[in-house]
Amino acid sequence: MRNLTLLVAGICLLFAGSAFAFHDAGVAHCNGCHTMHNSENGVLVDTDSPTGNQWLLKDETPSDVCLSCHASGLGAVFGADPLAPPPEKGSGNFVFLLEDNLYDGHGGGDTLPDGSWVNAIPGDAAGHNIVAPSRGVAAEATNLTGAGPGGTFPSGDLGCSSCHDPHGNTNFRLLYGGTVADPVSVQDGLYDFTNPAPAAAGLSIFFGSESNASHTAYNSGMSGWCANCHGDFHNSGNLVHPSGSSLGGDIASAYNAYNGTENMTGGVIATSYLAAVPFEGAGVTTSSTAGPSSSSKVMCLTCHRAHASSAPNAGRWDFSVTLLEEDGLESGSYAIADPYSSPNQRSLCNKCHGKDVGDAIH
Repeated sequence: MRNLTLLVAGICLLFAGSAFAFHDAGVAHCNGCHTMHNSENGVLVDTDSPTGNQWLLKDETPSDVCLSCHASGLGAVFGADPLAPPPEKGSGNFVFLLEDNLYDGHGGGDTLPDGSWVNAIPGDAAGHNIVAPSRGVAAEATNLTGAGPGGTFPSGDLGCSSCHDPHGNTNFRLLYGGTVADPVSVQDGLYDFTNPAPAAAGLSIFFGSESNASHTAYNSGMSGWCANCHGDFHNSGNLVHPSGSSLGGDIASAYNAYNGTENMTGGVIATSYLAAVPFEGAGVTTSSTAGPSSSSKVMCLTCHRAHASSAPNAGRWDFSVTLLEEDGLESGSYAIADPYSSPNQRSLCNKCHGKDVGDAIH
């Protein structure tokens, strides 16, 4: 009975708050990820690197180690099947990197006599190409000198620990963050982060999935943090769409009024929040349902997922389709759910811009 009591108490501590999580706010127990001699009880731990690796990890790369816990559980950021991804927690899923074609625009399903795609966009373009051989993903083949457009992070070194601190910190999702005056070095000096981590709150990694009333709460600093690696979008005129900027009254009003293509002006502020098109604001919580004010901000993650999606460029929806129901039809890839469940629903750009057919907002 005493053992049972201790077990229950331990479980309660685990779930009672983040202070007892494996990584949170400090170094986790070392042998969760590392092995002193590359073996346990006489059996090789890292079978991919039989002579060990420079970090004494239990698998070939840092991402492989992270995914040994977080692939299908504890956040489920890399499921097993790109056509049946795990429940969405907000960041997207790396499993879409395994897709052979993401293109659902016109001609996206065209093939040659040998069965190869004519206009394919490979899964390589689904999002951040972490290097994790155990999951069948390697460095990005397109942006060879930068792990993302608008940046210079070396593609061959991109992994989970390029953004998240595996040894723990107090930031949202253990994200790295620094300042120009006090940069934070990642991956043994490979790269410096000069912008702070965002202020945000996320869903539990143990249960639940994203919905309009249960979602990541973005409060401030998200676009600035993304600019740690994608800075050229912000600095050299490549950022055509505003990011990190206030919505203003017209856009906020359009967002709040919009309730889908078939009900463009029927929304109300109290319930207009759309998890598929989030915004940034000081008062946003993980259970907020209210729409934005004029001071709320558009950010990188208003339109993109942080990890990957089944749309090119980690889009929260496929930017190349006219109607959301067309997603997945040409390519055979996973169809991102239409939050309005309408056969006539057009691009979610309209949540802010109201440019549907017959639109009278702008």
